[in-house]
Amino acid sequence: MKLYGFGPTRSLRVLWGLEELGIECEFISVNLVKGQHLHPDFLHLNPAGKVPVLVDDDLILTESAAIVLYLAEKHPDKGLLPAGLKERAQVYRWIMFAMTELEQPLWRMARHTMLYPEDKRLPADIELARQDFVDMAAILDQHMEGRRFIAGDSITAADCVTAYLMDWANEQDLLADCPYLLAYLEHMYKRPTAPPRIAQAFTAMERN
Repeated sequence: MKLYGFGPTRSLRVLWGLEELGIECEFISVNLVKGQHLHPDFLHLNPAGKVPVLVDDDLILTESAAIVLYLAEKHPDKGLLPAGLKERAQVYRWIMFAMTELEQPLWRMARHTMLYPEDKRLPADIELARQDFVDMAAILDQHMEGRRFIAGDSITAADCVTAYLMDWANEQDLLADCPYLLAYLEHMYKRPTAPPRIAQAFTAMERN
């Protein structure tokens, strides 16, 4: 298997899943700063020009959450997806919640803060997105009271997907009113299988 990714991106989710599963995978860096994601060879893998991309034999798979789920299903004995249907449904539920209710506001903030040309940025949308995130994070925070993991008593694909988002949100000071999510964030990144924090990945990228 080959994983195309880059530093402080959603590639970290997949790296986390790979570590939890104990799977070896060749990591191929696609330098977004240098525009390598726009090279025809990479666009052949993902026409959207985004990382991560997993290549497993004849399978080319994009979207970080989908990759984590694929790896978890490919190695059912490792437990990143529960065997029971109802328990597995909860993993799917919280992954969908993370991707739609939590990640999208963070992306809106990033686009209007850094990614869009300055004349296209909308400060009002940053505040709207910020509030959208805070409102939805409060739901997950309540869910995490008394829990160590999002779905069940052990780590699942939902944690690999969501913990990265909590680190991103914490970088934006969005978890101040979410004590259970802050505790969850610290608990997750103490795992020996955890990838670098986003700030660490940025530092490593700048050194290179």
